[in-house]
Amino acid sequence: MLRKFRKRHFLWPVLILVLELAAYAQNKSDDKTYVSGKLKSDLNTETSGIAASSIHKNIFYIHNDSGDYGRFFAITPDGTLKGVFNYLPKGTVGYGVRDCEDIAVGPGPDSTKSYVYVGDIGDNGEAYPFINIYRIPEPDMAAMADSTVDDKKSTLYLKYPNGPKDAETLMIDPVEKLFYIVTKRHKSVEIYTAPLLFNNNDTVTLTKRGDLHFGGLQPFKWIVSGDISKDGTQVLLKSYGRIYYWKRKGSEPVWQTLQRKPLQPAYEQERLGEAIGFSETGKSYYTVSEGRRQPIFHYPVPK
Repeated sequence: MLRKFRKRHFLWPVLILVLELAAYAQNKSDDKTYVSGKLKSDLNTETSGIAASSIHKNIFYIHNDSGDYGRFFAITPDGTLKGVFNYLPKGTVGYGVRDCEDIAVGPGPDSTKSYVYVGDIGDNGEAYPFINIYRIPEPDMAAMADSTVDDKKSTLYLKYPNGPKDAETLMIDPVEKLFYIVTKRHKSVEIYTAPLLFNNNDTVTLTKRGDLHFGGLQPFKWIVSGDISKDGTQVLLKSYGRIYYWKRKGSEPVWQTLQRKPLQPAYEQERLGEAIGFSETGKSYYTVSEGRRQPIFHYPVPK
């Protein structure tokens, strides 16, 4: 375990350097066709997930990676901050989160509401016996763009059936009412599911649904984000260097959809892109990188 951890820490600076050089080279010649805006708040330093609101037009929720508090943010496609939402008490040590890596929006226990789900699922050392998903009702937009609102959350504790994993991808299948978690590392990544509906403080063992193998070198092929469209018909996964897209066939399980060969649409190389999410309509999707004042990219879905 220690050797693996040291190896990952050795690879990390190399990965960042290569990606930053690639992003710099591409941005020098980029005509900005796909750029919808740029993050405007210095609160957004390590964006690791993005998800479209189901009740507010042109609102997206984002959050920071490890080291931030138990909170998420609402932004517009041009990167304007519209609200800050705390879901854990400020008195909690570290605001009670470890490594939040993805965010999703979907249905929940009240059929008249929509919910935000924050996945505290990162585990670089693959050591945590449990990971957490926080469920918060979609908030009202604040009267002031940068105002902070405290929201109540419910917590789901999850454990893997075969030992701890590192993951950065949390998705919601609205058809079968399932969470999907795709692990990040190793030669192949693994697909797990859990029921979407839960009671506060429930503990659930994830169900393994299969493995996925992507070509390329580690760590560039690590899977760092994903999303399922709000109608459940499309799926996206993202590595550091590529985007993978699937069209679901009928009501087949998403894990079966992922076994087919994906399309690989165009991708503007980002500094450390760890966030991808469909628009509310499912006709396009957005990506954004870690780092301050990063561009927000907007792409049409493949035809």
